[in-house]
Amino acid sequence: MSAAQMEAPNRYGIRVSEAQGVVKGLVGAIGNTPLIRLNRLSQETGCEILGKAEFMNPGGSIKDRAALYVVKDAEEKGLLRAGGTVVEGTAGNTGIGLAHVCRSRGYQLVIYMPNTQSQGKIDLLRLLGAEVYPVPAVAFDNPENYNHQAKRHAERLKNAVWTNQFDNTANRRGHIETTGPEIWHQTGGKVDAFTCATGTGGTLAGVTRYLKTVSDGRVKAFLADPPGSVLHSYISSGGKLIERSGSSITEGIGQGRVTDNLKPDIDLMDGSLHISDEKSIEMVYRCLDEEGLYLGASSALNVVAAKEVAESLGAGHTVVTVLCDGAYRYAERLFSRTWLRDKNLLAAIPEHLEKYIVLP
Repeated sequence: MSAAQMEAPNRYGIRVSEAQGVVKGLVGAIGNTPLIRLNRLSQETGCEILGKAEFMNPGGSIKDRAALYVVKDAEEKGLLRAGGTVVEGTAGNTGIGLAHVCRSRGYQLVIYMPNTQSQGKIDLLRLLGAEVYPVPAVAFDNPENYNHQAKRHAERLKNAVWTNQFDNTANRRGHIETTGPEIWHQTGGKVDAFTCATGTGGTLAGVTRYLKTVSDGRVKAFLADPPGSVLHSYISSGGKLIERSGSSITEGIGQGRVTDNLKPDIDLMDGSLHISDEKSIEMVYRCLDEEGLYLGASSALNVVAAKEVAESLGAGHTVVTVLCDGAYRYAERLFSRTWLRDKNLLAAIPEHLEKYIVLP
C-alpha cells in the first residue's frame, strides 16, 4: 500500500495538519479549536447547532485565550519584562490559563481567590507554579475583595502587572482576533446566530463584534444568563433595570455589572435568555449521553441557550456557541446524588439518565 493510499481515509486530518504545521511552544496551541456539530439537538431543531470545543485548549478551557492576550498586552505596553510577575484575582479557569501561559513565558504568577474555593483548585494552581492567596469572600465594593487585593499586590512589586481580566479589554480583543474569525471561517460564513453566557464578557463581546462586522450585521447575538446575574434583566429592559436574585450552580459566568469588556458591544445584542439551573444540569447529562461530550455546567447552559435560539429562529439556521470547559473539575458535584439532592436538582435528571449519577 502506498503512502497516498494510507492517507486517503484521513484527507481532512491531513489538510488540518498541513494548515497547523508546528507551533512554537504552548501558547501556539491555544485556539484553533474544532467546531462540533451537536447531532441530536440539530436533528431535534432542524438547525445546525455547533459547539466550539474550547475544552481542547492546553489549559482545558476558553480562558486560555484571555490569559494569553492579557499577558501579550502587558508585554506590548512594556508593563511586563523578562522575569516579571503577573497578578490576578480569579477563582477559576483564568488562573489555570495564566499559570500555563506564565510558565511557558518565564513569568511568576500570583493568584488571589475567595477562600470559599475548593482545596483541589488551590492545589492545582500551586502545582502549576502559582503563588496562591485565599482571602475572605467579600463583595466587589469592599476594598478587601480578592480583585482589589490582587491589584494592590501588583502595585507593591517592580516589573509586575495586575491583568484585571474583567475590565482589561485585551480579553475582548483576543476573541475579536481569534475566536470570532475561527467561527466565521469554520462555517464558511454560514452562521446565523451566536450565543453564550458571560463572566468577564470578553467572549460574547469579542465574538459578537467580529461576527456583526464581517456579516454587515446579519448574524444575531444573544446573551445567555444564569440565575443570580443581572444581565438578562439589563438587556431585556433596554438597560433600565438591574435585578439580581437567586444563585446558580454554574461557575465563572453571570455578572452583577456591565464590565468594560462587555460595555462596547452590549448594545449589539439581539436579545438575551435566562437559563435555569434545572435546564443546565439536564443538558450536562444529555450531552454526555447523546453526544459523548463531558461538559461542565456553564458549557451545558450555553448548549441550552443555543437550542432555544435555534427553536426561536426556526429550522434551517446555524447557531454557534462555546463549550467552554469539560466536567473534569466539577465531577464530584455534578454527578453526586447527595449534591444534586442538596441543590434540589435531582428531579431535573430524566430517569433514563440517572445511570450517570455514580457518586454518592
